[in-house]
Amino acid sequence: MRAVELTKPYTCEVVEVAAPTAPSGFVVVDVQRVGLCGTDVEFFRGEMPYLHDGHAHFPLRLGHEWMGTVTTLGEGVDERWLGRRVMGDTMLGCGVCRRCRAGHQHVCERRSEVGVRGDFPGALGEQLSVPARSLHELPDSVDDALGALVEPGGNALRSVLGAALTTDERLLIIGPGTIGLLAGLFAASQGVEVHLAGITDASIDFARTLGFTGVWHFEDLPTLEWDAVIDATSDATSPAKAVELVEPGGRVVFIGIGSTESVIDSRQLTLKDVTALGILSASPALDETISIYASGRVDPRGLIGATVGFDEVGSVLAGERPAGAGPGPKIQVDPRR
Repeated sequence: MRAVELTKPYTCEVVEVAAPTAPSGFVVVDVQRVGLCGTDVEFFRGEMPYLHDGHAHFPLRLGHEWMGTVTTLGEGVDERWLGRRVMGDTMLGCGVCRRCRAGHQHVCERRSEVGVRGDFPGALGEQLSVPARSLHELPDSVDDALGALVEPGGNALRSVLGAALTTDERLLIIGPGTIGLLAGLFAASQGVEVHLAGITDASIDFARTLGFTGVWHFEDLPTLEWDAVIDATSDATSPAKAVELVEPGGRVVFIGIGSTESVIDSRQLTLKDVTALGILSASPALDETISIYASGRVDPRGLIGATVGFDEVGSVLAGERPAGAGPGPKIQVDPRR
């Protein structure tokens, strides 16, 4: 089958590889849509920490935001999965450790991450082999584009749930990229007053097209009481700013991961009685995300700037916008193109 392989930093190739099989407990999925994200860009640049701590290595196949149709069942897999449209959990815990037994497989020390960590190829191929236990069925009301937005959506939804706001409270999201915008859409659907702060005119202008009215250049941020702040950036200075801005007694949620170490003054957390929460993985919120998309309460398809084929993946990861792309930050891949 055709697949996209990252052989070294800044080198991305479309290659012919052996089609995957379905060992016991696994399925083979015909991939229909894959989202590209900031993690993929970090791998492309050789900056992803997993490359330096031994959890990942070149060559590798990216792709952890995906959906497709199950076409082959391994031994022991329930036949109901055959022909089903699905997406899959990125995080694959060992299943036997204390964390996995407690339902926290997404932070299992021995976990694999599809297309990210361990020797587990991602979805940038025509087919993908994954454990049946990782599958989540997609209803007909969740189309291909939405299906590939479930994984980033689950991360964003968890950040909003972590902010724990009521309808009379105010949320500030720092970073109007894909995750920040998704978080804003989920929060707005719950009746929360949402504000977004960014640093580029393009991201700020695009956020306003989604119906957000409280969109600001960070340096022009109004003096308001922020009951919760979500940091959805990769800026190492942003976490400290989030703690500085949040109201005493409020909550700060960190979902962005910087390429360099950030520093927070824990005295501010203590003296302001602030709750700080870190979010890793969409795993605990995948089903709820699918349900919200299916209901139509949140429709993030406007975030998709373009859908490309395998041949354009390398240029997208290098920062080029596809010809005719809209302003949305998310680029998706259709292997059939």
